[in-house]
Amino acid sequence: MALNDTAKPQPNPRYAWYVLTILVIVYVLNFIDRQIISILANDIKRDLGLTDGDLGFLYGTAFGVFYSLFGIPLGKLADSWNRTRLLTLGLSLWSVMTAASGFAKNGAMLAGARIGVGIGEATASPSAYSLLSDWFPKERRATALAIYSSGLYLGGGLSLLIGGQIVERWDAAFPAHSGPLGLAGWQAAFMAVGIPGLLLALWVSTLREPMRGQADGIATPPGEHPFRDFFDELLTVIPPLTLFSAARQGSAKLAVNIAAAILIAGAAACLVWLTGSVAQWVAVGIGAYAVFSWASALKERDPPAFQLIWGTPAFLYTTLGYGLIAFQSYAVSFWAAPYVERVLGASKSEAGFWVGGPGALAGFLGVIVGGRLADHLRKTNPSGRILVVLLAPLLSLVPFVIAFTTDSTTIFYAGNFCAAIFTSAALGGTAATTQDLVLPRMRGVATATFFLATTLVGLSLGPYMAGQVSAVTGDLATGILSIIVAAPISAILLVLAYRSLPAAEASLVARARDAGEPI
Repeated sequence: MALNDTAKPQPNPRYAWYVLTILVIVYVLNFIDRQIISILANDIKRDLGLTDGDLGFLYGTAFGVFYSLFGIPLGKLADSWNRTRLLTLGLSLWSVMTAASGFAKNGAMLAGARIGVGIGEATASPSAYSLLSDWFPKERRATALAIYSSGLYLGGGLSLLIGGQIVERWDAAFPAHSGPLGLAGWQAAFMAVGIPGLLLALWVSTLREPMRGQADGIATPPGEHPFRDFFDELLTVIPPLTLFSAARQGSAKLAVNIAAAILIAGAAACLVWLTGSVAQWVAVGIGAYAVFSWASALKERDPPAFQLIWGTPAFLYTTLGYGLIAFQSYAVSFWAAPYVERVLGASKSEAGFWVGGPGALAGFLGVIVGGRLADHLRKTNPSGRILVVLLAPLLSLVPFVIAFTTDSTTIFYAGNFCAAIFTSAALGGTAATTQDLVLPRMRGVATATFFLATTLVGLSLGPYMAGQVSAVTGDLATGILSIIVAAPISAILLVLAYRSLPAAEASLVARARDAGEPI
């Protein structure tokens, strides 16, 4: 690795924007395939005999746990292999599994397909974050990542628009499952959004692979054994293979690993007893244990990466703080359309149009403006980005409460629009901060760690908690409003991040060198 290697070619600005455009389209499709289950939720609940807690599990936990766990070894692969090829393969997989969701005949089959979607989509952001960090210099990185992240909101909004139209038109043309293959409208919708991804994968495969670290002047060669490293990483996150990985570190490490597994299993058993949700807490327990095993193995195999990620409080405060913001935003993004359809009496197409369209616009505006503001504030304040991450979501609480306590669909749509602008503004600054706190070769793993917080904390718990509280109380509004409990915890963590970030970033290279990095 060479620091400040000016002999290496610098990024091509025009081609960088071309790459960004394609990656935004990929991320739009990513969230169409992920989010479309929201507008289909009431029909799935009816046809498959599920509860609101089950729906929260299917949307959040079944997808999120495997998305986050496979993101770890796939993030490692993104750090050492061709990222465009990895993204091409992942896009193909999640597109096929989205289409396969259309053949689900029960909750278990749909959960299996959602797991497959999660594994495939785990390739997207580690690859994209790493690619964009090599195509764009540091001073424009938050803007580039914010534009990429806008695909989240555009895709989420389009999924509701597209899904609502497909279901209503299909069910009108083929009532009572009388259509081809006996498919209902919600099943046809899954297939309609899944198949185009295979064509997009061909386009992605044409992208050039940039020199790793070129935008930062830290030229980093490809890994010598990317797939061996990938499978080694896989052993650290997939139980019970994690036990073999721990045993390779010595008997003491194995004993600690087993003790952690027992403690986590006990906690999961208590939560199953309290809620009756076996699948939810088994999956979350597996996720928590796998993360512990992986972090322990990373400490042994790659001390510099462990030090800059798990050993850096600023990194942890930032990712966990944003994870609790995602706790609210994922719950609302899933439940808003079923809520306005079920509680306020809107039709499926109306819910898709007025939740999806304004939601996409709000998210796009919020993430772009938030990213630009975060970059601007960072010019004069090393912690400036955290101000956006901290304050913007807090401003969302008032319109959020108004939206889910009103009897007016107009007020609901307006409140939901305003809340989405503020929550989305936090993403670009958070993503850029996590990239700035690590070396170029660690960006894929850092991204995977960041998404552990957004998925295991936000996606796996937020939608489920809202659904479970709804199932217990019989009131979906109460379930959704219950997620406000995360806001004060998130604020405390982000204040701590603001205070610790300047020293962490200033000492990055020195701390990596002290941990053994040859730099």
